[in-house]
Amino acid sequence: GLKFVSKNRRERVVAIADELSHTEEYDIITLQELWVYTDFEYVRESVAKYLPYAKFFYSGALGAGLAILSRFPIVATEIQPYSLNGAPIDVAGGDWFVGKAAASVIILHPILKEVQVFNTHLYAKGGEDGPEHNRAHRLVNAWEFAKLARRAAELGRYVIAAGDFNSIPTTLPMTVIREHADLKDSWLVTHPFSNTPSDATPSPQEAIDDFGVTADSPINSYSAGKGLDATARRFCGKRLDYIFYRQPHSYNSAELPVLHCKESRVMFTHEVPGTPFSYSDHFGLKSVLQIQTPGALPSSSDAVFPPESQTAAWSTQSSEPSEISQACITKMTQALSSCYRFSKSRAQKELALFVLCLMLLITIAVASTWFPYPWLNPIFIIFAVFLTWLGTTMLYEGYVYGQWECNALMNVVEELEVYAQGLELQSSRYQ
Repeated sequence: GLKFVSKNRRERVVAIADELSHTEEYDIITLQELWVYTDFEYVRESVAKYLPYAKFFYSGALGAGLAILSRFPIVATEIQPYSLNGAPIDVAGGDWFVGKAAASVIILHPILKEVQVFNTHLYAKGGEDGPEHNRAHRLVNAWEFAKLARRAAELGRYVIAAGDFNSIPTTLPMTVIREHADLKDSWLVTHPFSNTPSDATPSPQEAIDDFGVTADSPINSYSAGKGLDATARRFCGKRLDYIFYRQPHSYNSAELPVLHCKESRVMFTHEVPGTPFSYSDHFGLKSVLQIQTPGALPSSSDAVFPPESQTAAWSTQSSEPSEISQACITKMTQALSSCYRFSKSRAQKELALFVLCLMLLITIAVASTWFPYPWLNPIFIIFAVFLTWLGTTMLYEGYVYGQWECNALMNVVEELEVYAQGLELQSSRYQ
């Protein structure tokens, strides 16, 4: 939804708002890439009759693009920009300028009490193939997101986390999120065999219905005819969008209601009525979370979900927190260390280019006083302006951003090393 850039932006925003306004089945809606505040206002006003609470989040130069709408009162909000979001020189990608982040609200639910709802959009570039350090920035995003979700549960809150994670389910960033934050994937709960490799390529509709494909689908007008990678071609798209949930970490878990996903499906797969384009380049995802109470059913005055979601079913919850595996920590550390070495090398080359630009500028300034042809002066001026821009950019990229990236990578590497040592100490203490 970038202004002046995104195709059919206004028509799509109106269509999405219209679709959402004609149903009251949603309790929470999370939106990504909603950059323009007036677009958010339009959506908010369209659904205000049944989702009266909303928050638009700000981050970076262009905003986070994240918004949350809720049926339940919002009592606190927070946004945590990720420490790495690509490079400022990658203008076409734009991740650095928008300041991708983990946004959250705390809602007050009549049965669950405090629920922290996260909405995020992870770094896009890197794909799934090639060395793991290609996805170092996304790995840092995943680690920082997992820490936030874990901390929310440790504070006694239920957690719901949704967004565009730009990662297929089998990748390392998703492993980090599942293991460290102990989040349940609502799609896998309702489609337990969707991660099982298949010898046959599914049809586009089967990929959506059975495998939860939300992006790069041939059915989507913004993906059709687009050059896709091998994974997207093999599975007729990718599952990049998720809704996670988990219980609060509590030693009295037997007394708490339990969340369980009873339905999850891909939405907004059709084209906007009367147009040849889709609602978005990603489909929507809907999950229905059932509240299972350990005791008697809530009274009718407390019921906020449909009657079928108020059940007396009960399942015990482990009080032991989930821990990220040593294999995952090792793989992450290796990837981030490789990226650190690559970043140092790139920064040195950029600083060398800055020195070269500076030397050329000095040469031009000296030589121009001796050059006998005045008509060449405008060419020298234009060349000098270009060198000035290039040199300044390389100085910023090589020194400021280079140090920034290296420091952020080293922070996470050292966090992982300390965390691994802590797990070893705890393990030896209880042996």
